[in-house]
Amino acid sequence: MDDRSFEVRTDLAVEAKDMYVEQETNTEQEPKGVHVRETSDGEVKVTYVEVDEVGAETIGKKPGTYINIESQGIRSHDSVLQHQMAKVLANEFQQLLEKHGIANDAKALIVGLGNGEVTPDSLGPRVVQKAIVTEHLFRLQPEHVSEGFRPVMALTPGVMGVTGIETSDIIFGVINKVQPDFVIAIDALASRSVERVNATIQIADTGIHPGSGIGNKRKELSKETLNIPVFSVGVPTVVDAVTITSDTIDYLFKHLGREIEEKDQPSKSLTPAGMNFGKKREFTEEDLPSEERRKSLFGLVGGLGEQEKKQLIKEVLSPLGHNLMVTPKEVDGFMKDIAHVVSSGLNAALHEAVDTNTNDSYTK
Repeated sequence: MDDRSFEVRTDLAVEAKDMYVEQETNTEQEPKGVHVRETSDGEVKVTYVEVDEVGAETIGKKPGTYINIESQGIRSHDSVLQHQMAKVLANEFQQLLEKHGIANDAKALIVGLGNGEVTPDSLGPRVVQKAIVTEHLFRLQPEHVSEGFRPVMALTPGVMGVTGIETSDIIFGVINKVQPDFVIAIDALASRSVERVNATIQIADTGIHPGSGIGNKRKELSKETLNIPVFSVGVPTVVDAVTITSDTIDYLFKHLGREIEEKDQPSKSLTPAGMNFGKKREFTEEDLPSEERRKSLFGLVGGLGEQEKKQLIKEVLSPLGHNLMVTPKEVDGFMKDIAHVVSSGLNAALHEAVDTNTNDSYTK
């Protein structure tokens, strides 16, 4: 079975890098042309992934800067942590604009990609609803615009299944008419990890492929296609069933591995009786049994490599129509919260007058 024949769908550069390291079984080093740096701000971890031309060929991501802002606690509806995430997003995005020489008065177009009627895909339209839009005021009543605000426009183009028009064609037409200086594309993403779903924000300066996370690639939105800088902000809201099934098998391996170690009994006498299946536990890689023990417990499946296992699961699920894109049941509340976090962070990054130290509206 070809160890590289199955590719997990992911829009996150940090995951693409991790996948390369996993596939290269004899190395734990970063791929050539990919430079990773991590920092933290309280409970928020920030990972910077710089990809050059060589790295782009290696991990399949466009050259540029990818910034991954992550906190597992964001799922708990903690308003204090959400505020912290918004502040980190504002700071990182503002620095990214400065890196590309975007002036404080440069005209921005925010594009909310996705379908507002489909909850996991509604991030873009929800953020646009909360964006501070000012371009019309600069044109019609400039004397009433306070200092510290820049011209900002916003657009929700919808999806081709609803409009019948390629999303990129709508955006190109609007850009030709209104002539923004740069574009910010907001979209829901796909992740290869259940742990990163609803817990991560990725910002990048490489543009975006609408629908790429679920296999529906459209014409990209980038500096190469639009002739102006294109930044993207995305949140992974879905993961495919192959990944969930594979992770579940790994959790089972780790659970049994820990039980075997704690009970110090051979696999042939291992039974469900007396095992802590109902107890909530967190597992680490140290809990994973050896390959020999996995083979004795699970036979052929226990000896499969990571990519082989996922390829096998895909071959089983796809003919049945069960290789679905899955989202957590709490997605309704999460989308409301994360749209507020993203819009608040962007508003603060785009407008100097917006203050992220204000807990409710983030404005002065």
